[in-house]
Amino acid sequence: MTPFDVTFASVGRMPLPGAQVYWMSAWDEWFDATFWMVAARRGSDVVLINTGPPHDLTALNTLWKGSHPSGRCQYERADEEQTLAALSAMGIDPLEVTHIVLTPMVAYTSGALKLFPNAKIVISRRGWIEDVLAPPIPQHLTRQVFVPDELLSWLLFEAQDRLVLIDGEQLLLPGFTVWESGVHHRSSMVADITTEFGELAVTDSAFAYGNVEKNISLGVGESYAEAMHAYARIRSTTDALLPLYDPEAAARFPNGKVSW
Repeated sequence: MTPFDVTFASVGRMPLPGAQVYWMSAWDEWFDATFWMVAARRGSDVVLINTGPPHDLTALNTLWKGSHPSGRCQYERADEEQTLAALSAMGIDPLEVTHIVLTPMVAYTSGALKLFPNAKIVISRRGWIEDVLAPPIPQHLTRQVFVPDELLSWLLFEAQDRLVLIDGEQLLLPGFTVWESGVHHRSSMVADITTEFGELAVTDSAFAYGNVEKNISLGVGESYAEAMHAYARIRSTTDALLPLYDPEAAARFPNGKVSW
């Protein structure tokens, strides 16, 4: 089986309170999150993990501003971090993208979905139901945070034939498995990708390397038990990790290319 080449690029940055990243700890610290868009390529298969936030950041930043008394939680994005610019830096044409994996399915990962008319849209069935269509309990976030009205209408009607709903665990392509991990949101997943160097895990269920390597649950997660299960599986079944918000990924994988 031919392995995937994996690259990544930043689509924005935001400071997060340490306790949001590390459960019940790092109270007086800040974590400078980098939001990564990840591409896995093999021949004609081009899989993108997350598309970045919408062009207008006003609604998201209004929400995030109220999440901490300091008001510091604001999403910042330079011109080179716009989705199209980040794709160009990775040498990717939006028209050649065959699959988009959204983890989690929220406004800051799905904001540029419409740039990819040929891509299947891969999401967690559990997240699609419990975060969007029929939440079983009252949500701590409004549904519009997960999927804004206009995007939800587009997904339900114009793009419905391109939706791929993941139940538990699914082999998306040879060498590319996606499984529902939870922890952060109901729609959070792990992508296990076969590279020439070994197995790579890409996920938002861990914001930082320390979550998995030190076995510290995500602070802003929805399930401690899911965190312990997911981190144990990542440690035992994969060779390397790319947390979708940890700036340290750029040091571990220089030039935005995954290798080790």
